[in-house]
Amino acid sequence: MSIRLENVGIAVRDIEATIAFFTDLGLTVVGRDTVSGEWADTAVGLDGNHAKIAMLQTPDGHGRLELFEYLHPDAIETEPTLPHEIGMHRVAFAVDDIDASLEIAARHGCYPLRGVASYQDVYRLSYVRGPSGIIVMLAQELQPS
Repeated sequence: MSIRLENVGIAVRDIEATIAFFTDLGLTVVGRDTVSGEWADTAVGLDGNHAKIAMLQTPDGHGRLELFEYLHPDAIETEPTLPHEIGMHRVAFAVDDIDASLEIAARHGCYPLRGVASYQDVYRLSYVRGPSGIIVMLAQELQPS
């Protein structure tokens, strides 16, 4: 049996703002749709769901995010997750220039939780609080192989 990661799905408050954030960081929108109906109710396990969705892909084609904004039922607001909470933790991206990536994030009102750290002179990395409270890790390899 083979397995591969298809995508990571994230419910968001504002799909347009979230698309703008991730596309500015370098992802590409590869599809958009509005979904509802019996098939969606069955797949998601939520009766009467209706959502806008967008699929974004990293430039190398290996990583995908599926963003969805619920039109019905109303989305349930929750507190943004903390780094030590159980459950979905973060989405991580390797970047060529962390400083440039952080400048892009800041233009969207998204800032590091604390700052930029150096991990054993191998990576510079930072956790950023992104749109809808999503934790986004940005990591720059210091000595690319």
